[in-house]
Amino acid sequence: ALLDEDAAAAGSTKVLVPPPPAMVRLPRATIQLGSSRDEVLDAAAHCNRDAKTTACGPETFANELGGPRVEVPAFWIDRREVSFGEYQHCVRQGRCRPLPYARGAERLARSELPAVFVTWDDARRYCAFRGARLPTEPEFERAARGTQGRRYPWGELFHGALANHGRWGVSRTEGRDGFDELAPTTSFEAGATPEGILQLAGNVAEWTSTPYAPYDETDPPGTNVDRVVRGGHYLAPPAWLRGAARLHE
Repeated sequence: ALLDEDAAAAGSTKVLVPPPPAMVRLPRATIQLGSSRDEVLDAAAHCNRDAKTTACGPETFANELGGPRVEVPAFWIDRREVSFGEYQHCVRQGRCRPLPYARGAERLARSELPAVFVTWDDARRYCAFRGARLPTEPEFERAARGTQGRRYPWGELFHGALANHGRWGVSRTEGRDGFDELAPTTSFEAGATPEGILQLAGNVAEWTSTPYAPYDETDPPGTNVDRVVRGGHYLAPPAWLRGAARLHE
């Protein structure tokens, strides 16, 4: 969840209450979205090394090309992912839809684990319950990559112990990171951003408010479109944990 610092920039006159300590302030910054051609080639090579095949080509990450340079106003963002316990508080207040854990995922219904099976509308409603909103795609990338465009939330090099991630193969889970499935939202402190934001790579993927479209598409997307999903998840191989990686649902 995210809070605007400068409500006037959005044409609003509302007064914001001070954010809780669980949020981190990121100041205004100008960033370059996406990847260069060399960075896309490097991502494909990394992917193929992990898969031990030619599973990935430059086209695999082509949707990262052509990103604009954008100014991102200051904002406050949650220090960690939303837990199941926190989401359940919204359910008990009648503001959020119960999540479908009863369809065989009861083992994941633990207060310290991140909430899963969350639709885009579920996420939007939860943020509204908090008096917040979903981040835009530029805001998420600014949080994950900093102002200099680092490759991963923690730095330039991938390290398997810094995120809950997956792998290629018959079993997509990677237990060597410490977890076969979901990790508690307070895990992987060593993989935090320099500002202290946890798990912007791996564990569960993150919704943004941005409709998905190629960066170089000039026509605005319609209303019934996919939304950009960022950050990868516990089944995602390392190439999809990079701060520039784009998915959509």
